[in-house]
Amino acid sequence: MKEINIAKVLVQKRKEKGVTQEALANYIGVSKASVSKWETGQSYPDVTFLPMLASYFNISVDELIDYKPQMTKEDIRRLYLKLSEDFATKPFDSVMAECRKRIKKYYSCFPLLLQMGILLVNHLDLLKDSDKTAALIGEAKALFIRVKEESDDVALKKQALYMEAFSSLVAGDPDAALELLDGTIEPAMPQESILSAAYQMTGRLEEAKSVLQVGIYQNIVVLFNFFPAYLMLSTDDPGKFDEILRRAFVVAEAFDMRHLHPGVLVGLYISGAQGYMIQKNNEKAIEMLHGYTEIITGDIYPLRLHGDSFFNLLENWLDKLELGNALPRDEKTIKKSMADVVVNNPVFASLSNMQPFQGIIEKLQKWVVAA
Repeated sequence: MKEINIAKVLVQKRKEKGVTQEALANYIGVSKASVSKWETGQSYPDVTFLPMLASYFNISVDELIDYKPQMTKEDIRRLYLKLSEDFATKPFDSVMAECRKRIKKYYSCFPLLLQMGILLVNHLDLLKDSDKTAALIGEAKALFIRVKEESDDVALKKQALYMEAFSSLVAGDPDAALELLDGTIEPAMPQESILSAAYQMTGRLEEAKSVLQVGIYQNIVVLFNFFPAYLMLSTDDPGKFDEILRRAFVVAEAFDMRHLHPGVLVGLYISGAQGYMIQKNNEKAIEMLHGYTEIITGDIYPLRLHGDSFFNLLENWLDKLELGNALPRDEKTIKKSMADVVVNNPVFASLSNMQPFQGIIEKLQKWVVAA
């Protein structure tokens, strides 16, 4: 990330032009000592001198002061991951102060604003006060709305709209979410098919394969985002509920999701457990919780997005994602949250006297302490 650094630019441009401090001072109408102080960072030129200096060196004022209102994708990625780690290890208010400082400084860097909004939403569970949570959701929504209304990037605007709708849902305002998304589903028009065909026609076969792999991978992940919600809507029909779980696990095994993307499986297990609790099937609920616990306490760390022997052409695509192959929250925070889903979930309170459930709780508590 670049800071305003007029001193460095003045020295560089003056030497490129081959003029002395005295010559520059005479042109601007100031003393040589003033130019010297500008170049050593002891003081700054009066704002009225900036256009004259920029004109003298044939550069813009922004170039003169080395002002960069935008952050690079890599800068945004590093900042997001640092702040995410800070949320896990530092006082919440101090991290929020740093977030707001960055937002204010780069208020026209829309990719950053989107990621900062996502960062806030991803750490709402650190707040235990409902009023503070509501205020933070509002703060995140304001960022998404700014991106949606001010950015010229169509893809960025679409992401911001989705996150605004998601924030409305989290805030308990489903009507706003429905209005934002028009309550409709547009027909899927996968561009991967066209891109792959175009690459194939131009003889770029590896790129054609890579595009299709990315499409398959993304759609599988989306599918596993649908399963938990569909399960919870089907708890009133045990036969349907079991069939959803069966099919989901068949797909999971076919694509080895346990190793490819274990994060999507944990949602399936926990939703299965909650659904069986609603159906008063304690035995099945504990079976799901055992599966959940085995995954989250297993060898899935460090948590990173990656391919495998089937998805062997994902790396370039993963590197181009906003956060690369990293996950949106610090690993320590993720582990604690995953344990809390079972340990502090009132849905499972009626299992507290059952020995198998007690064993699960003990294992999770020891795991969190060790983490």
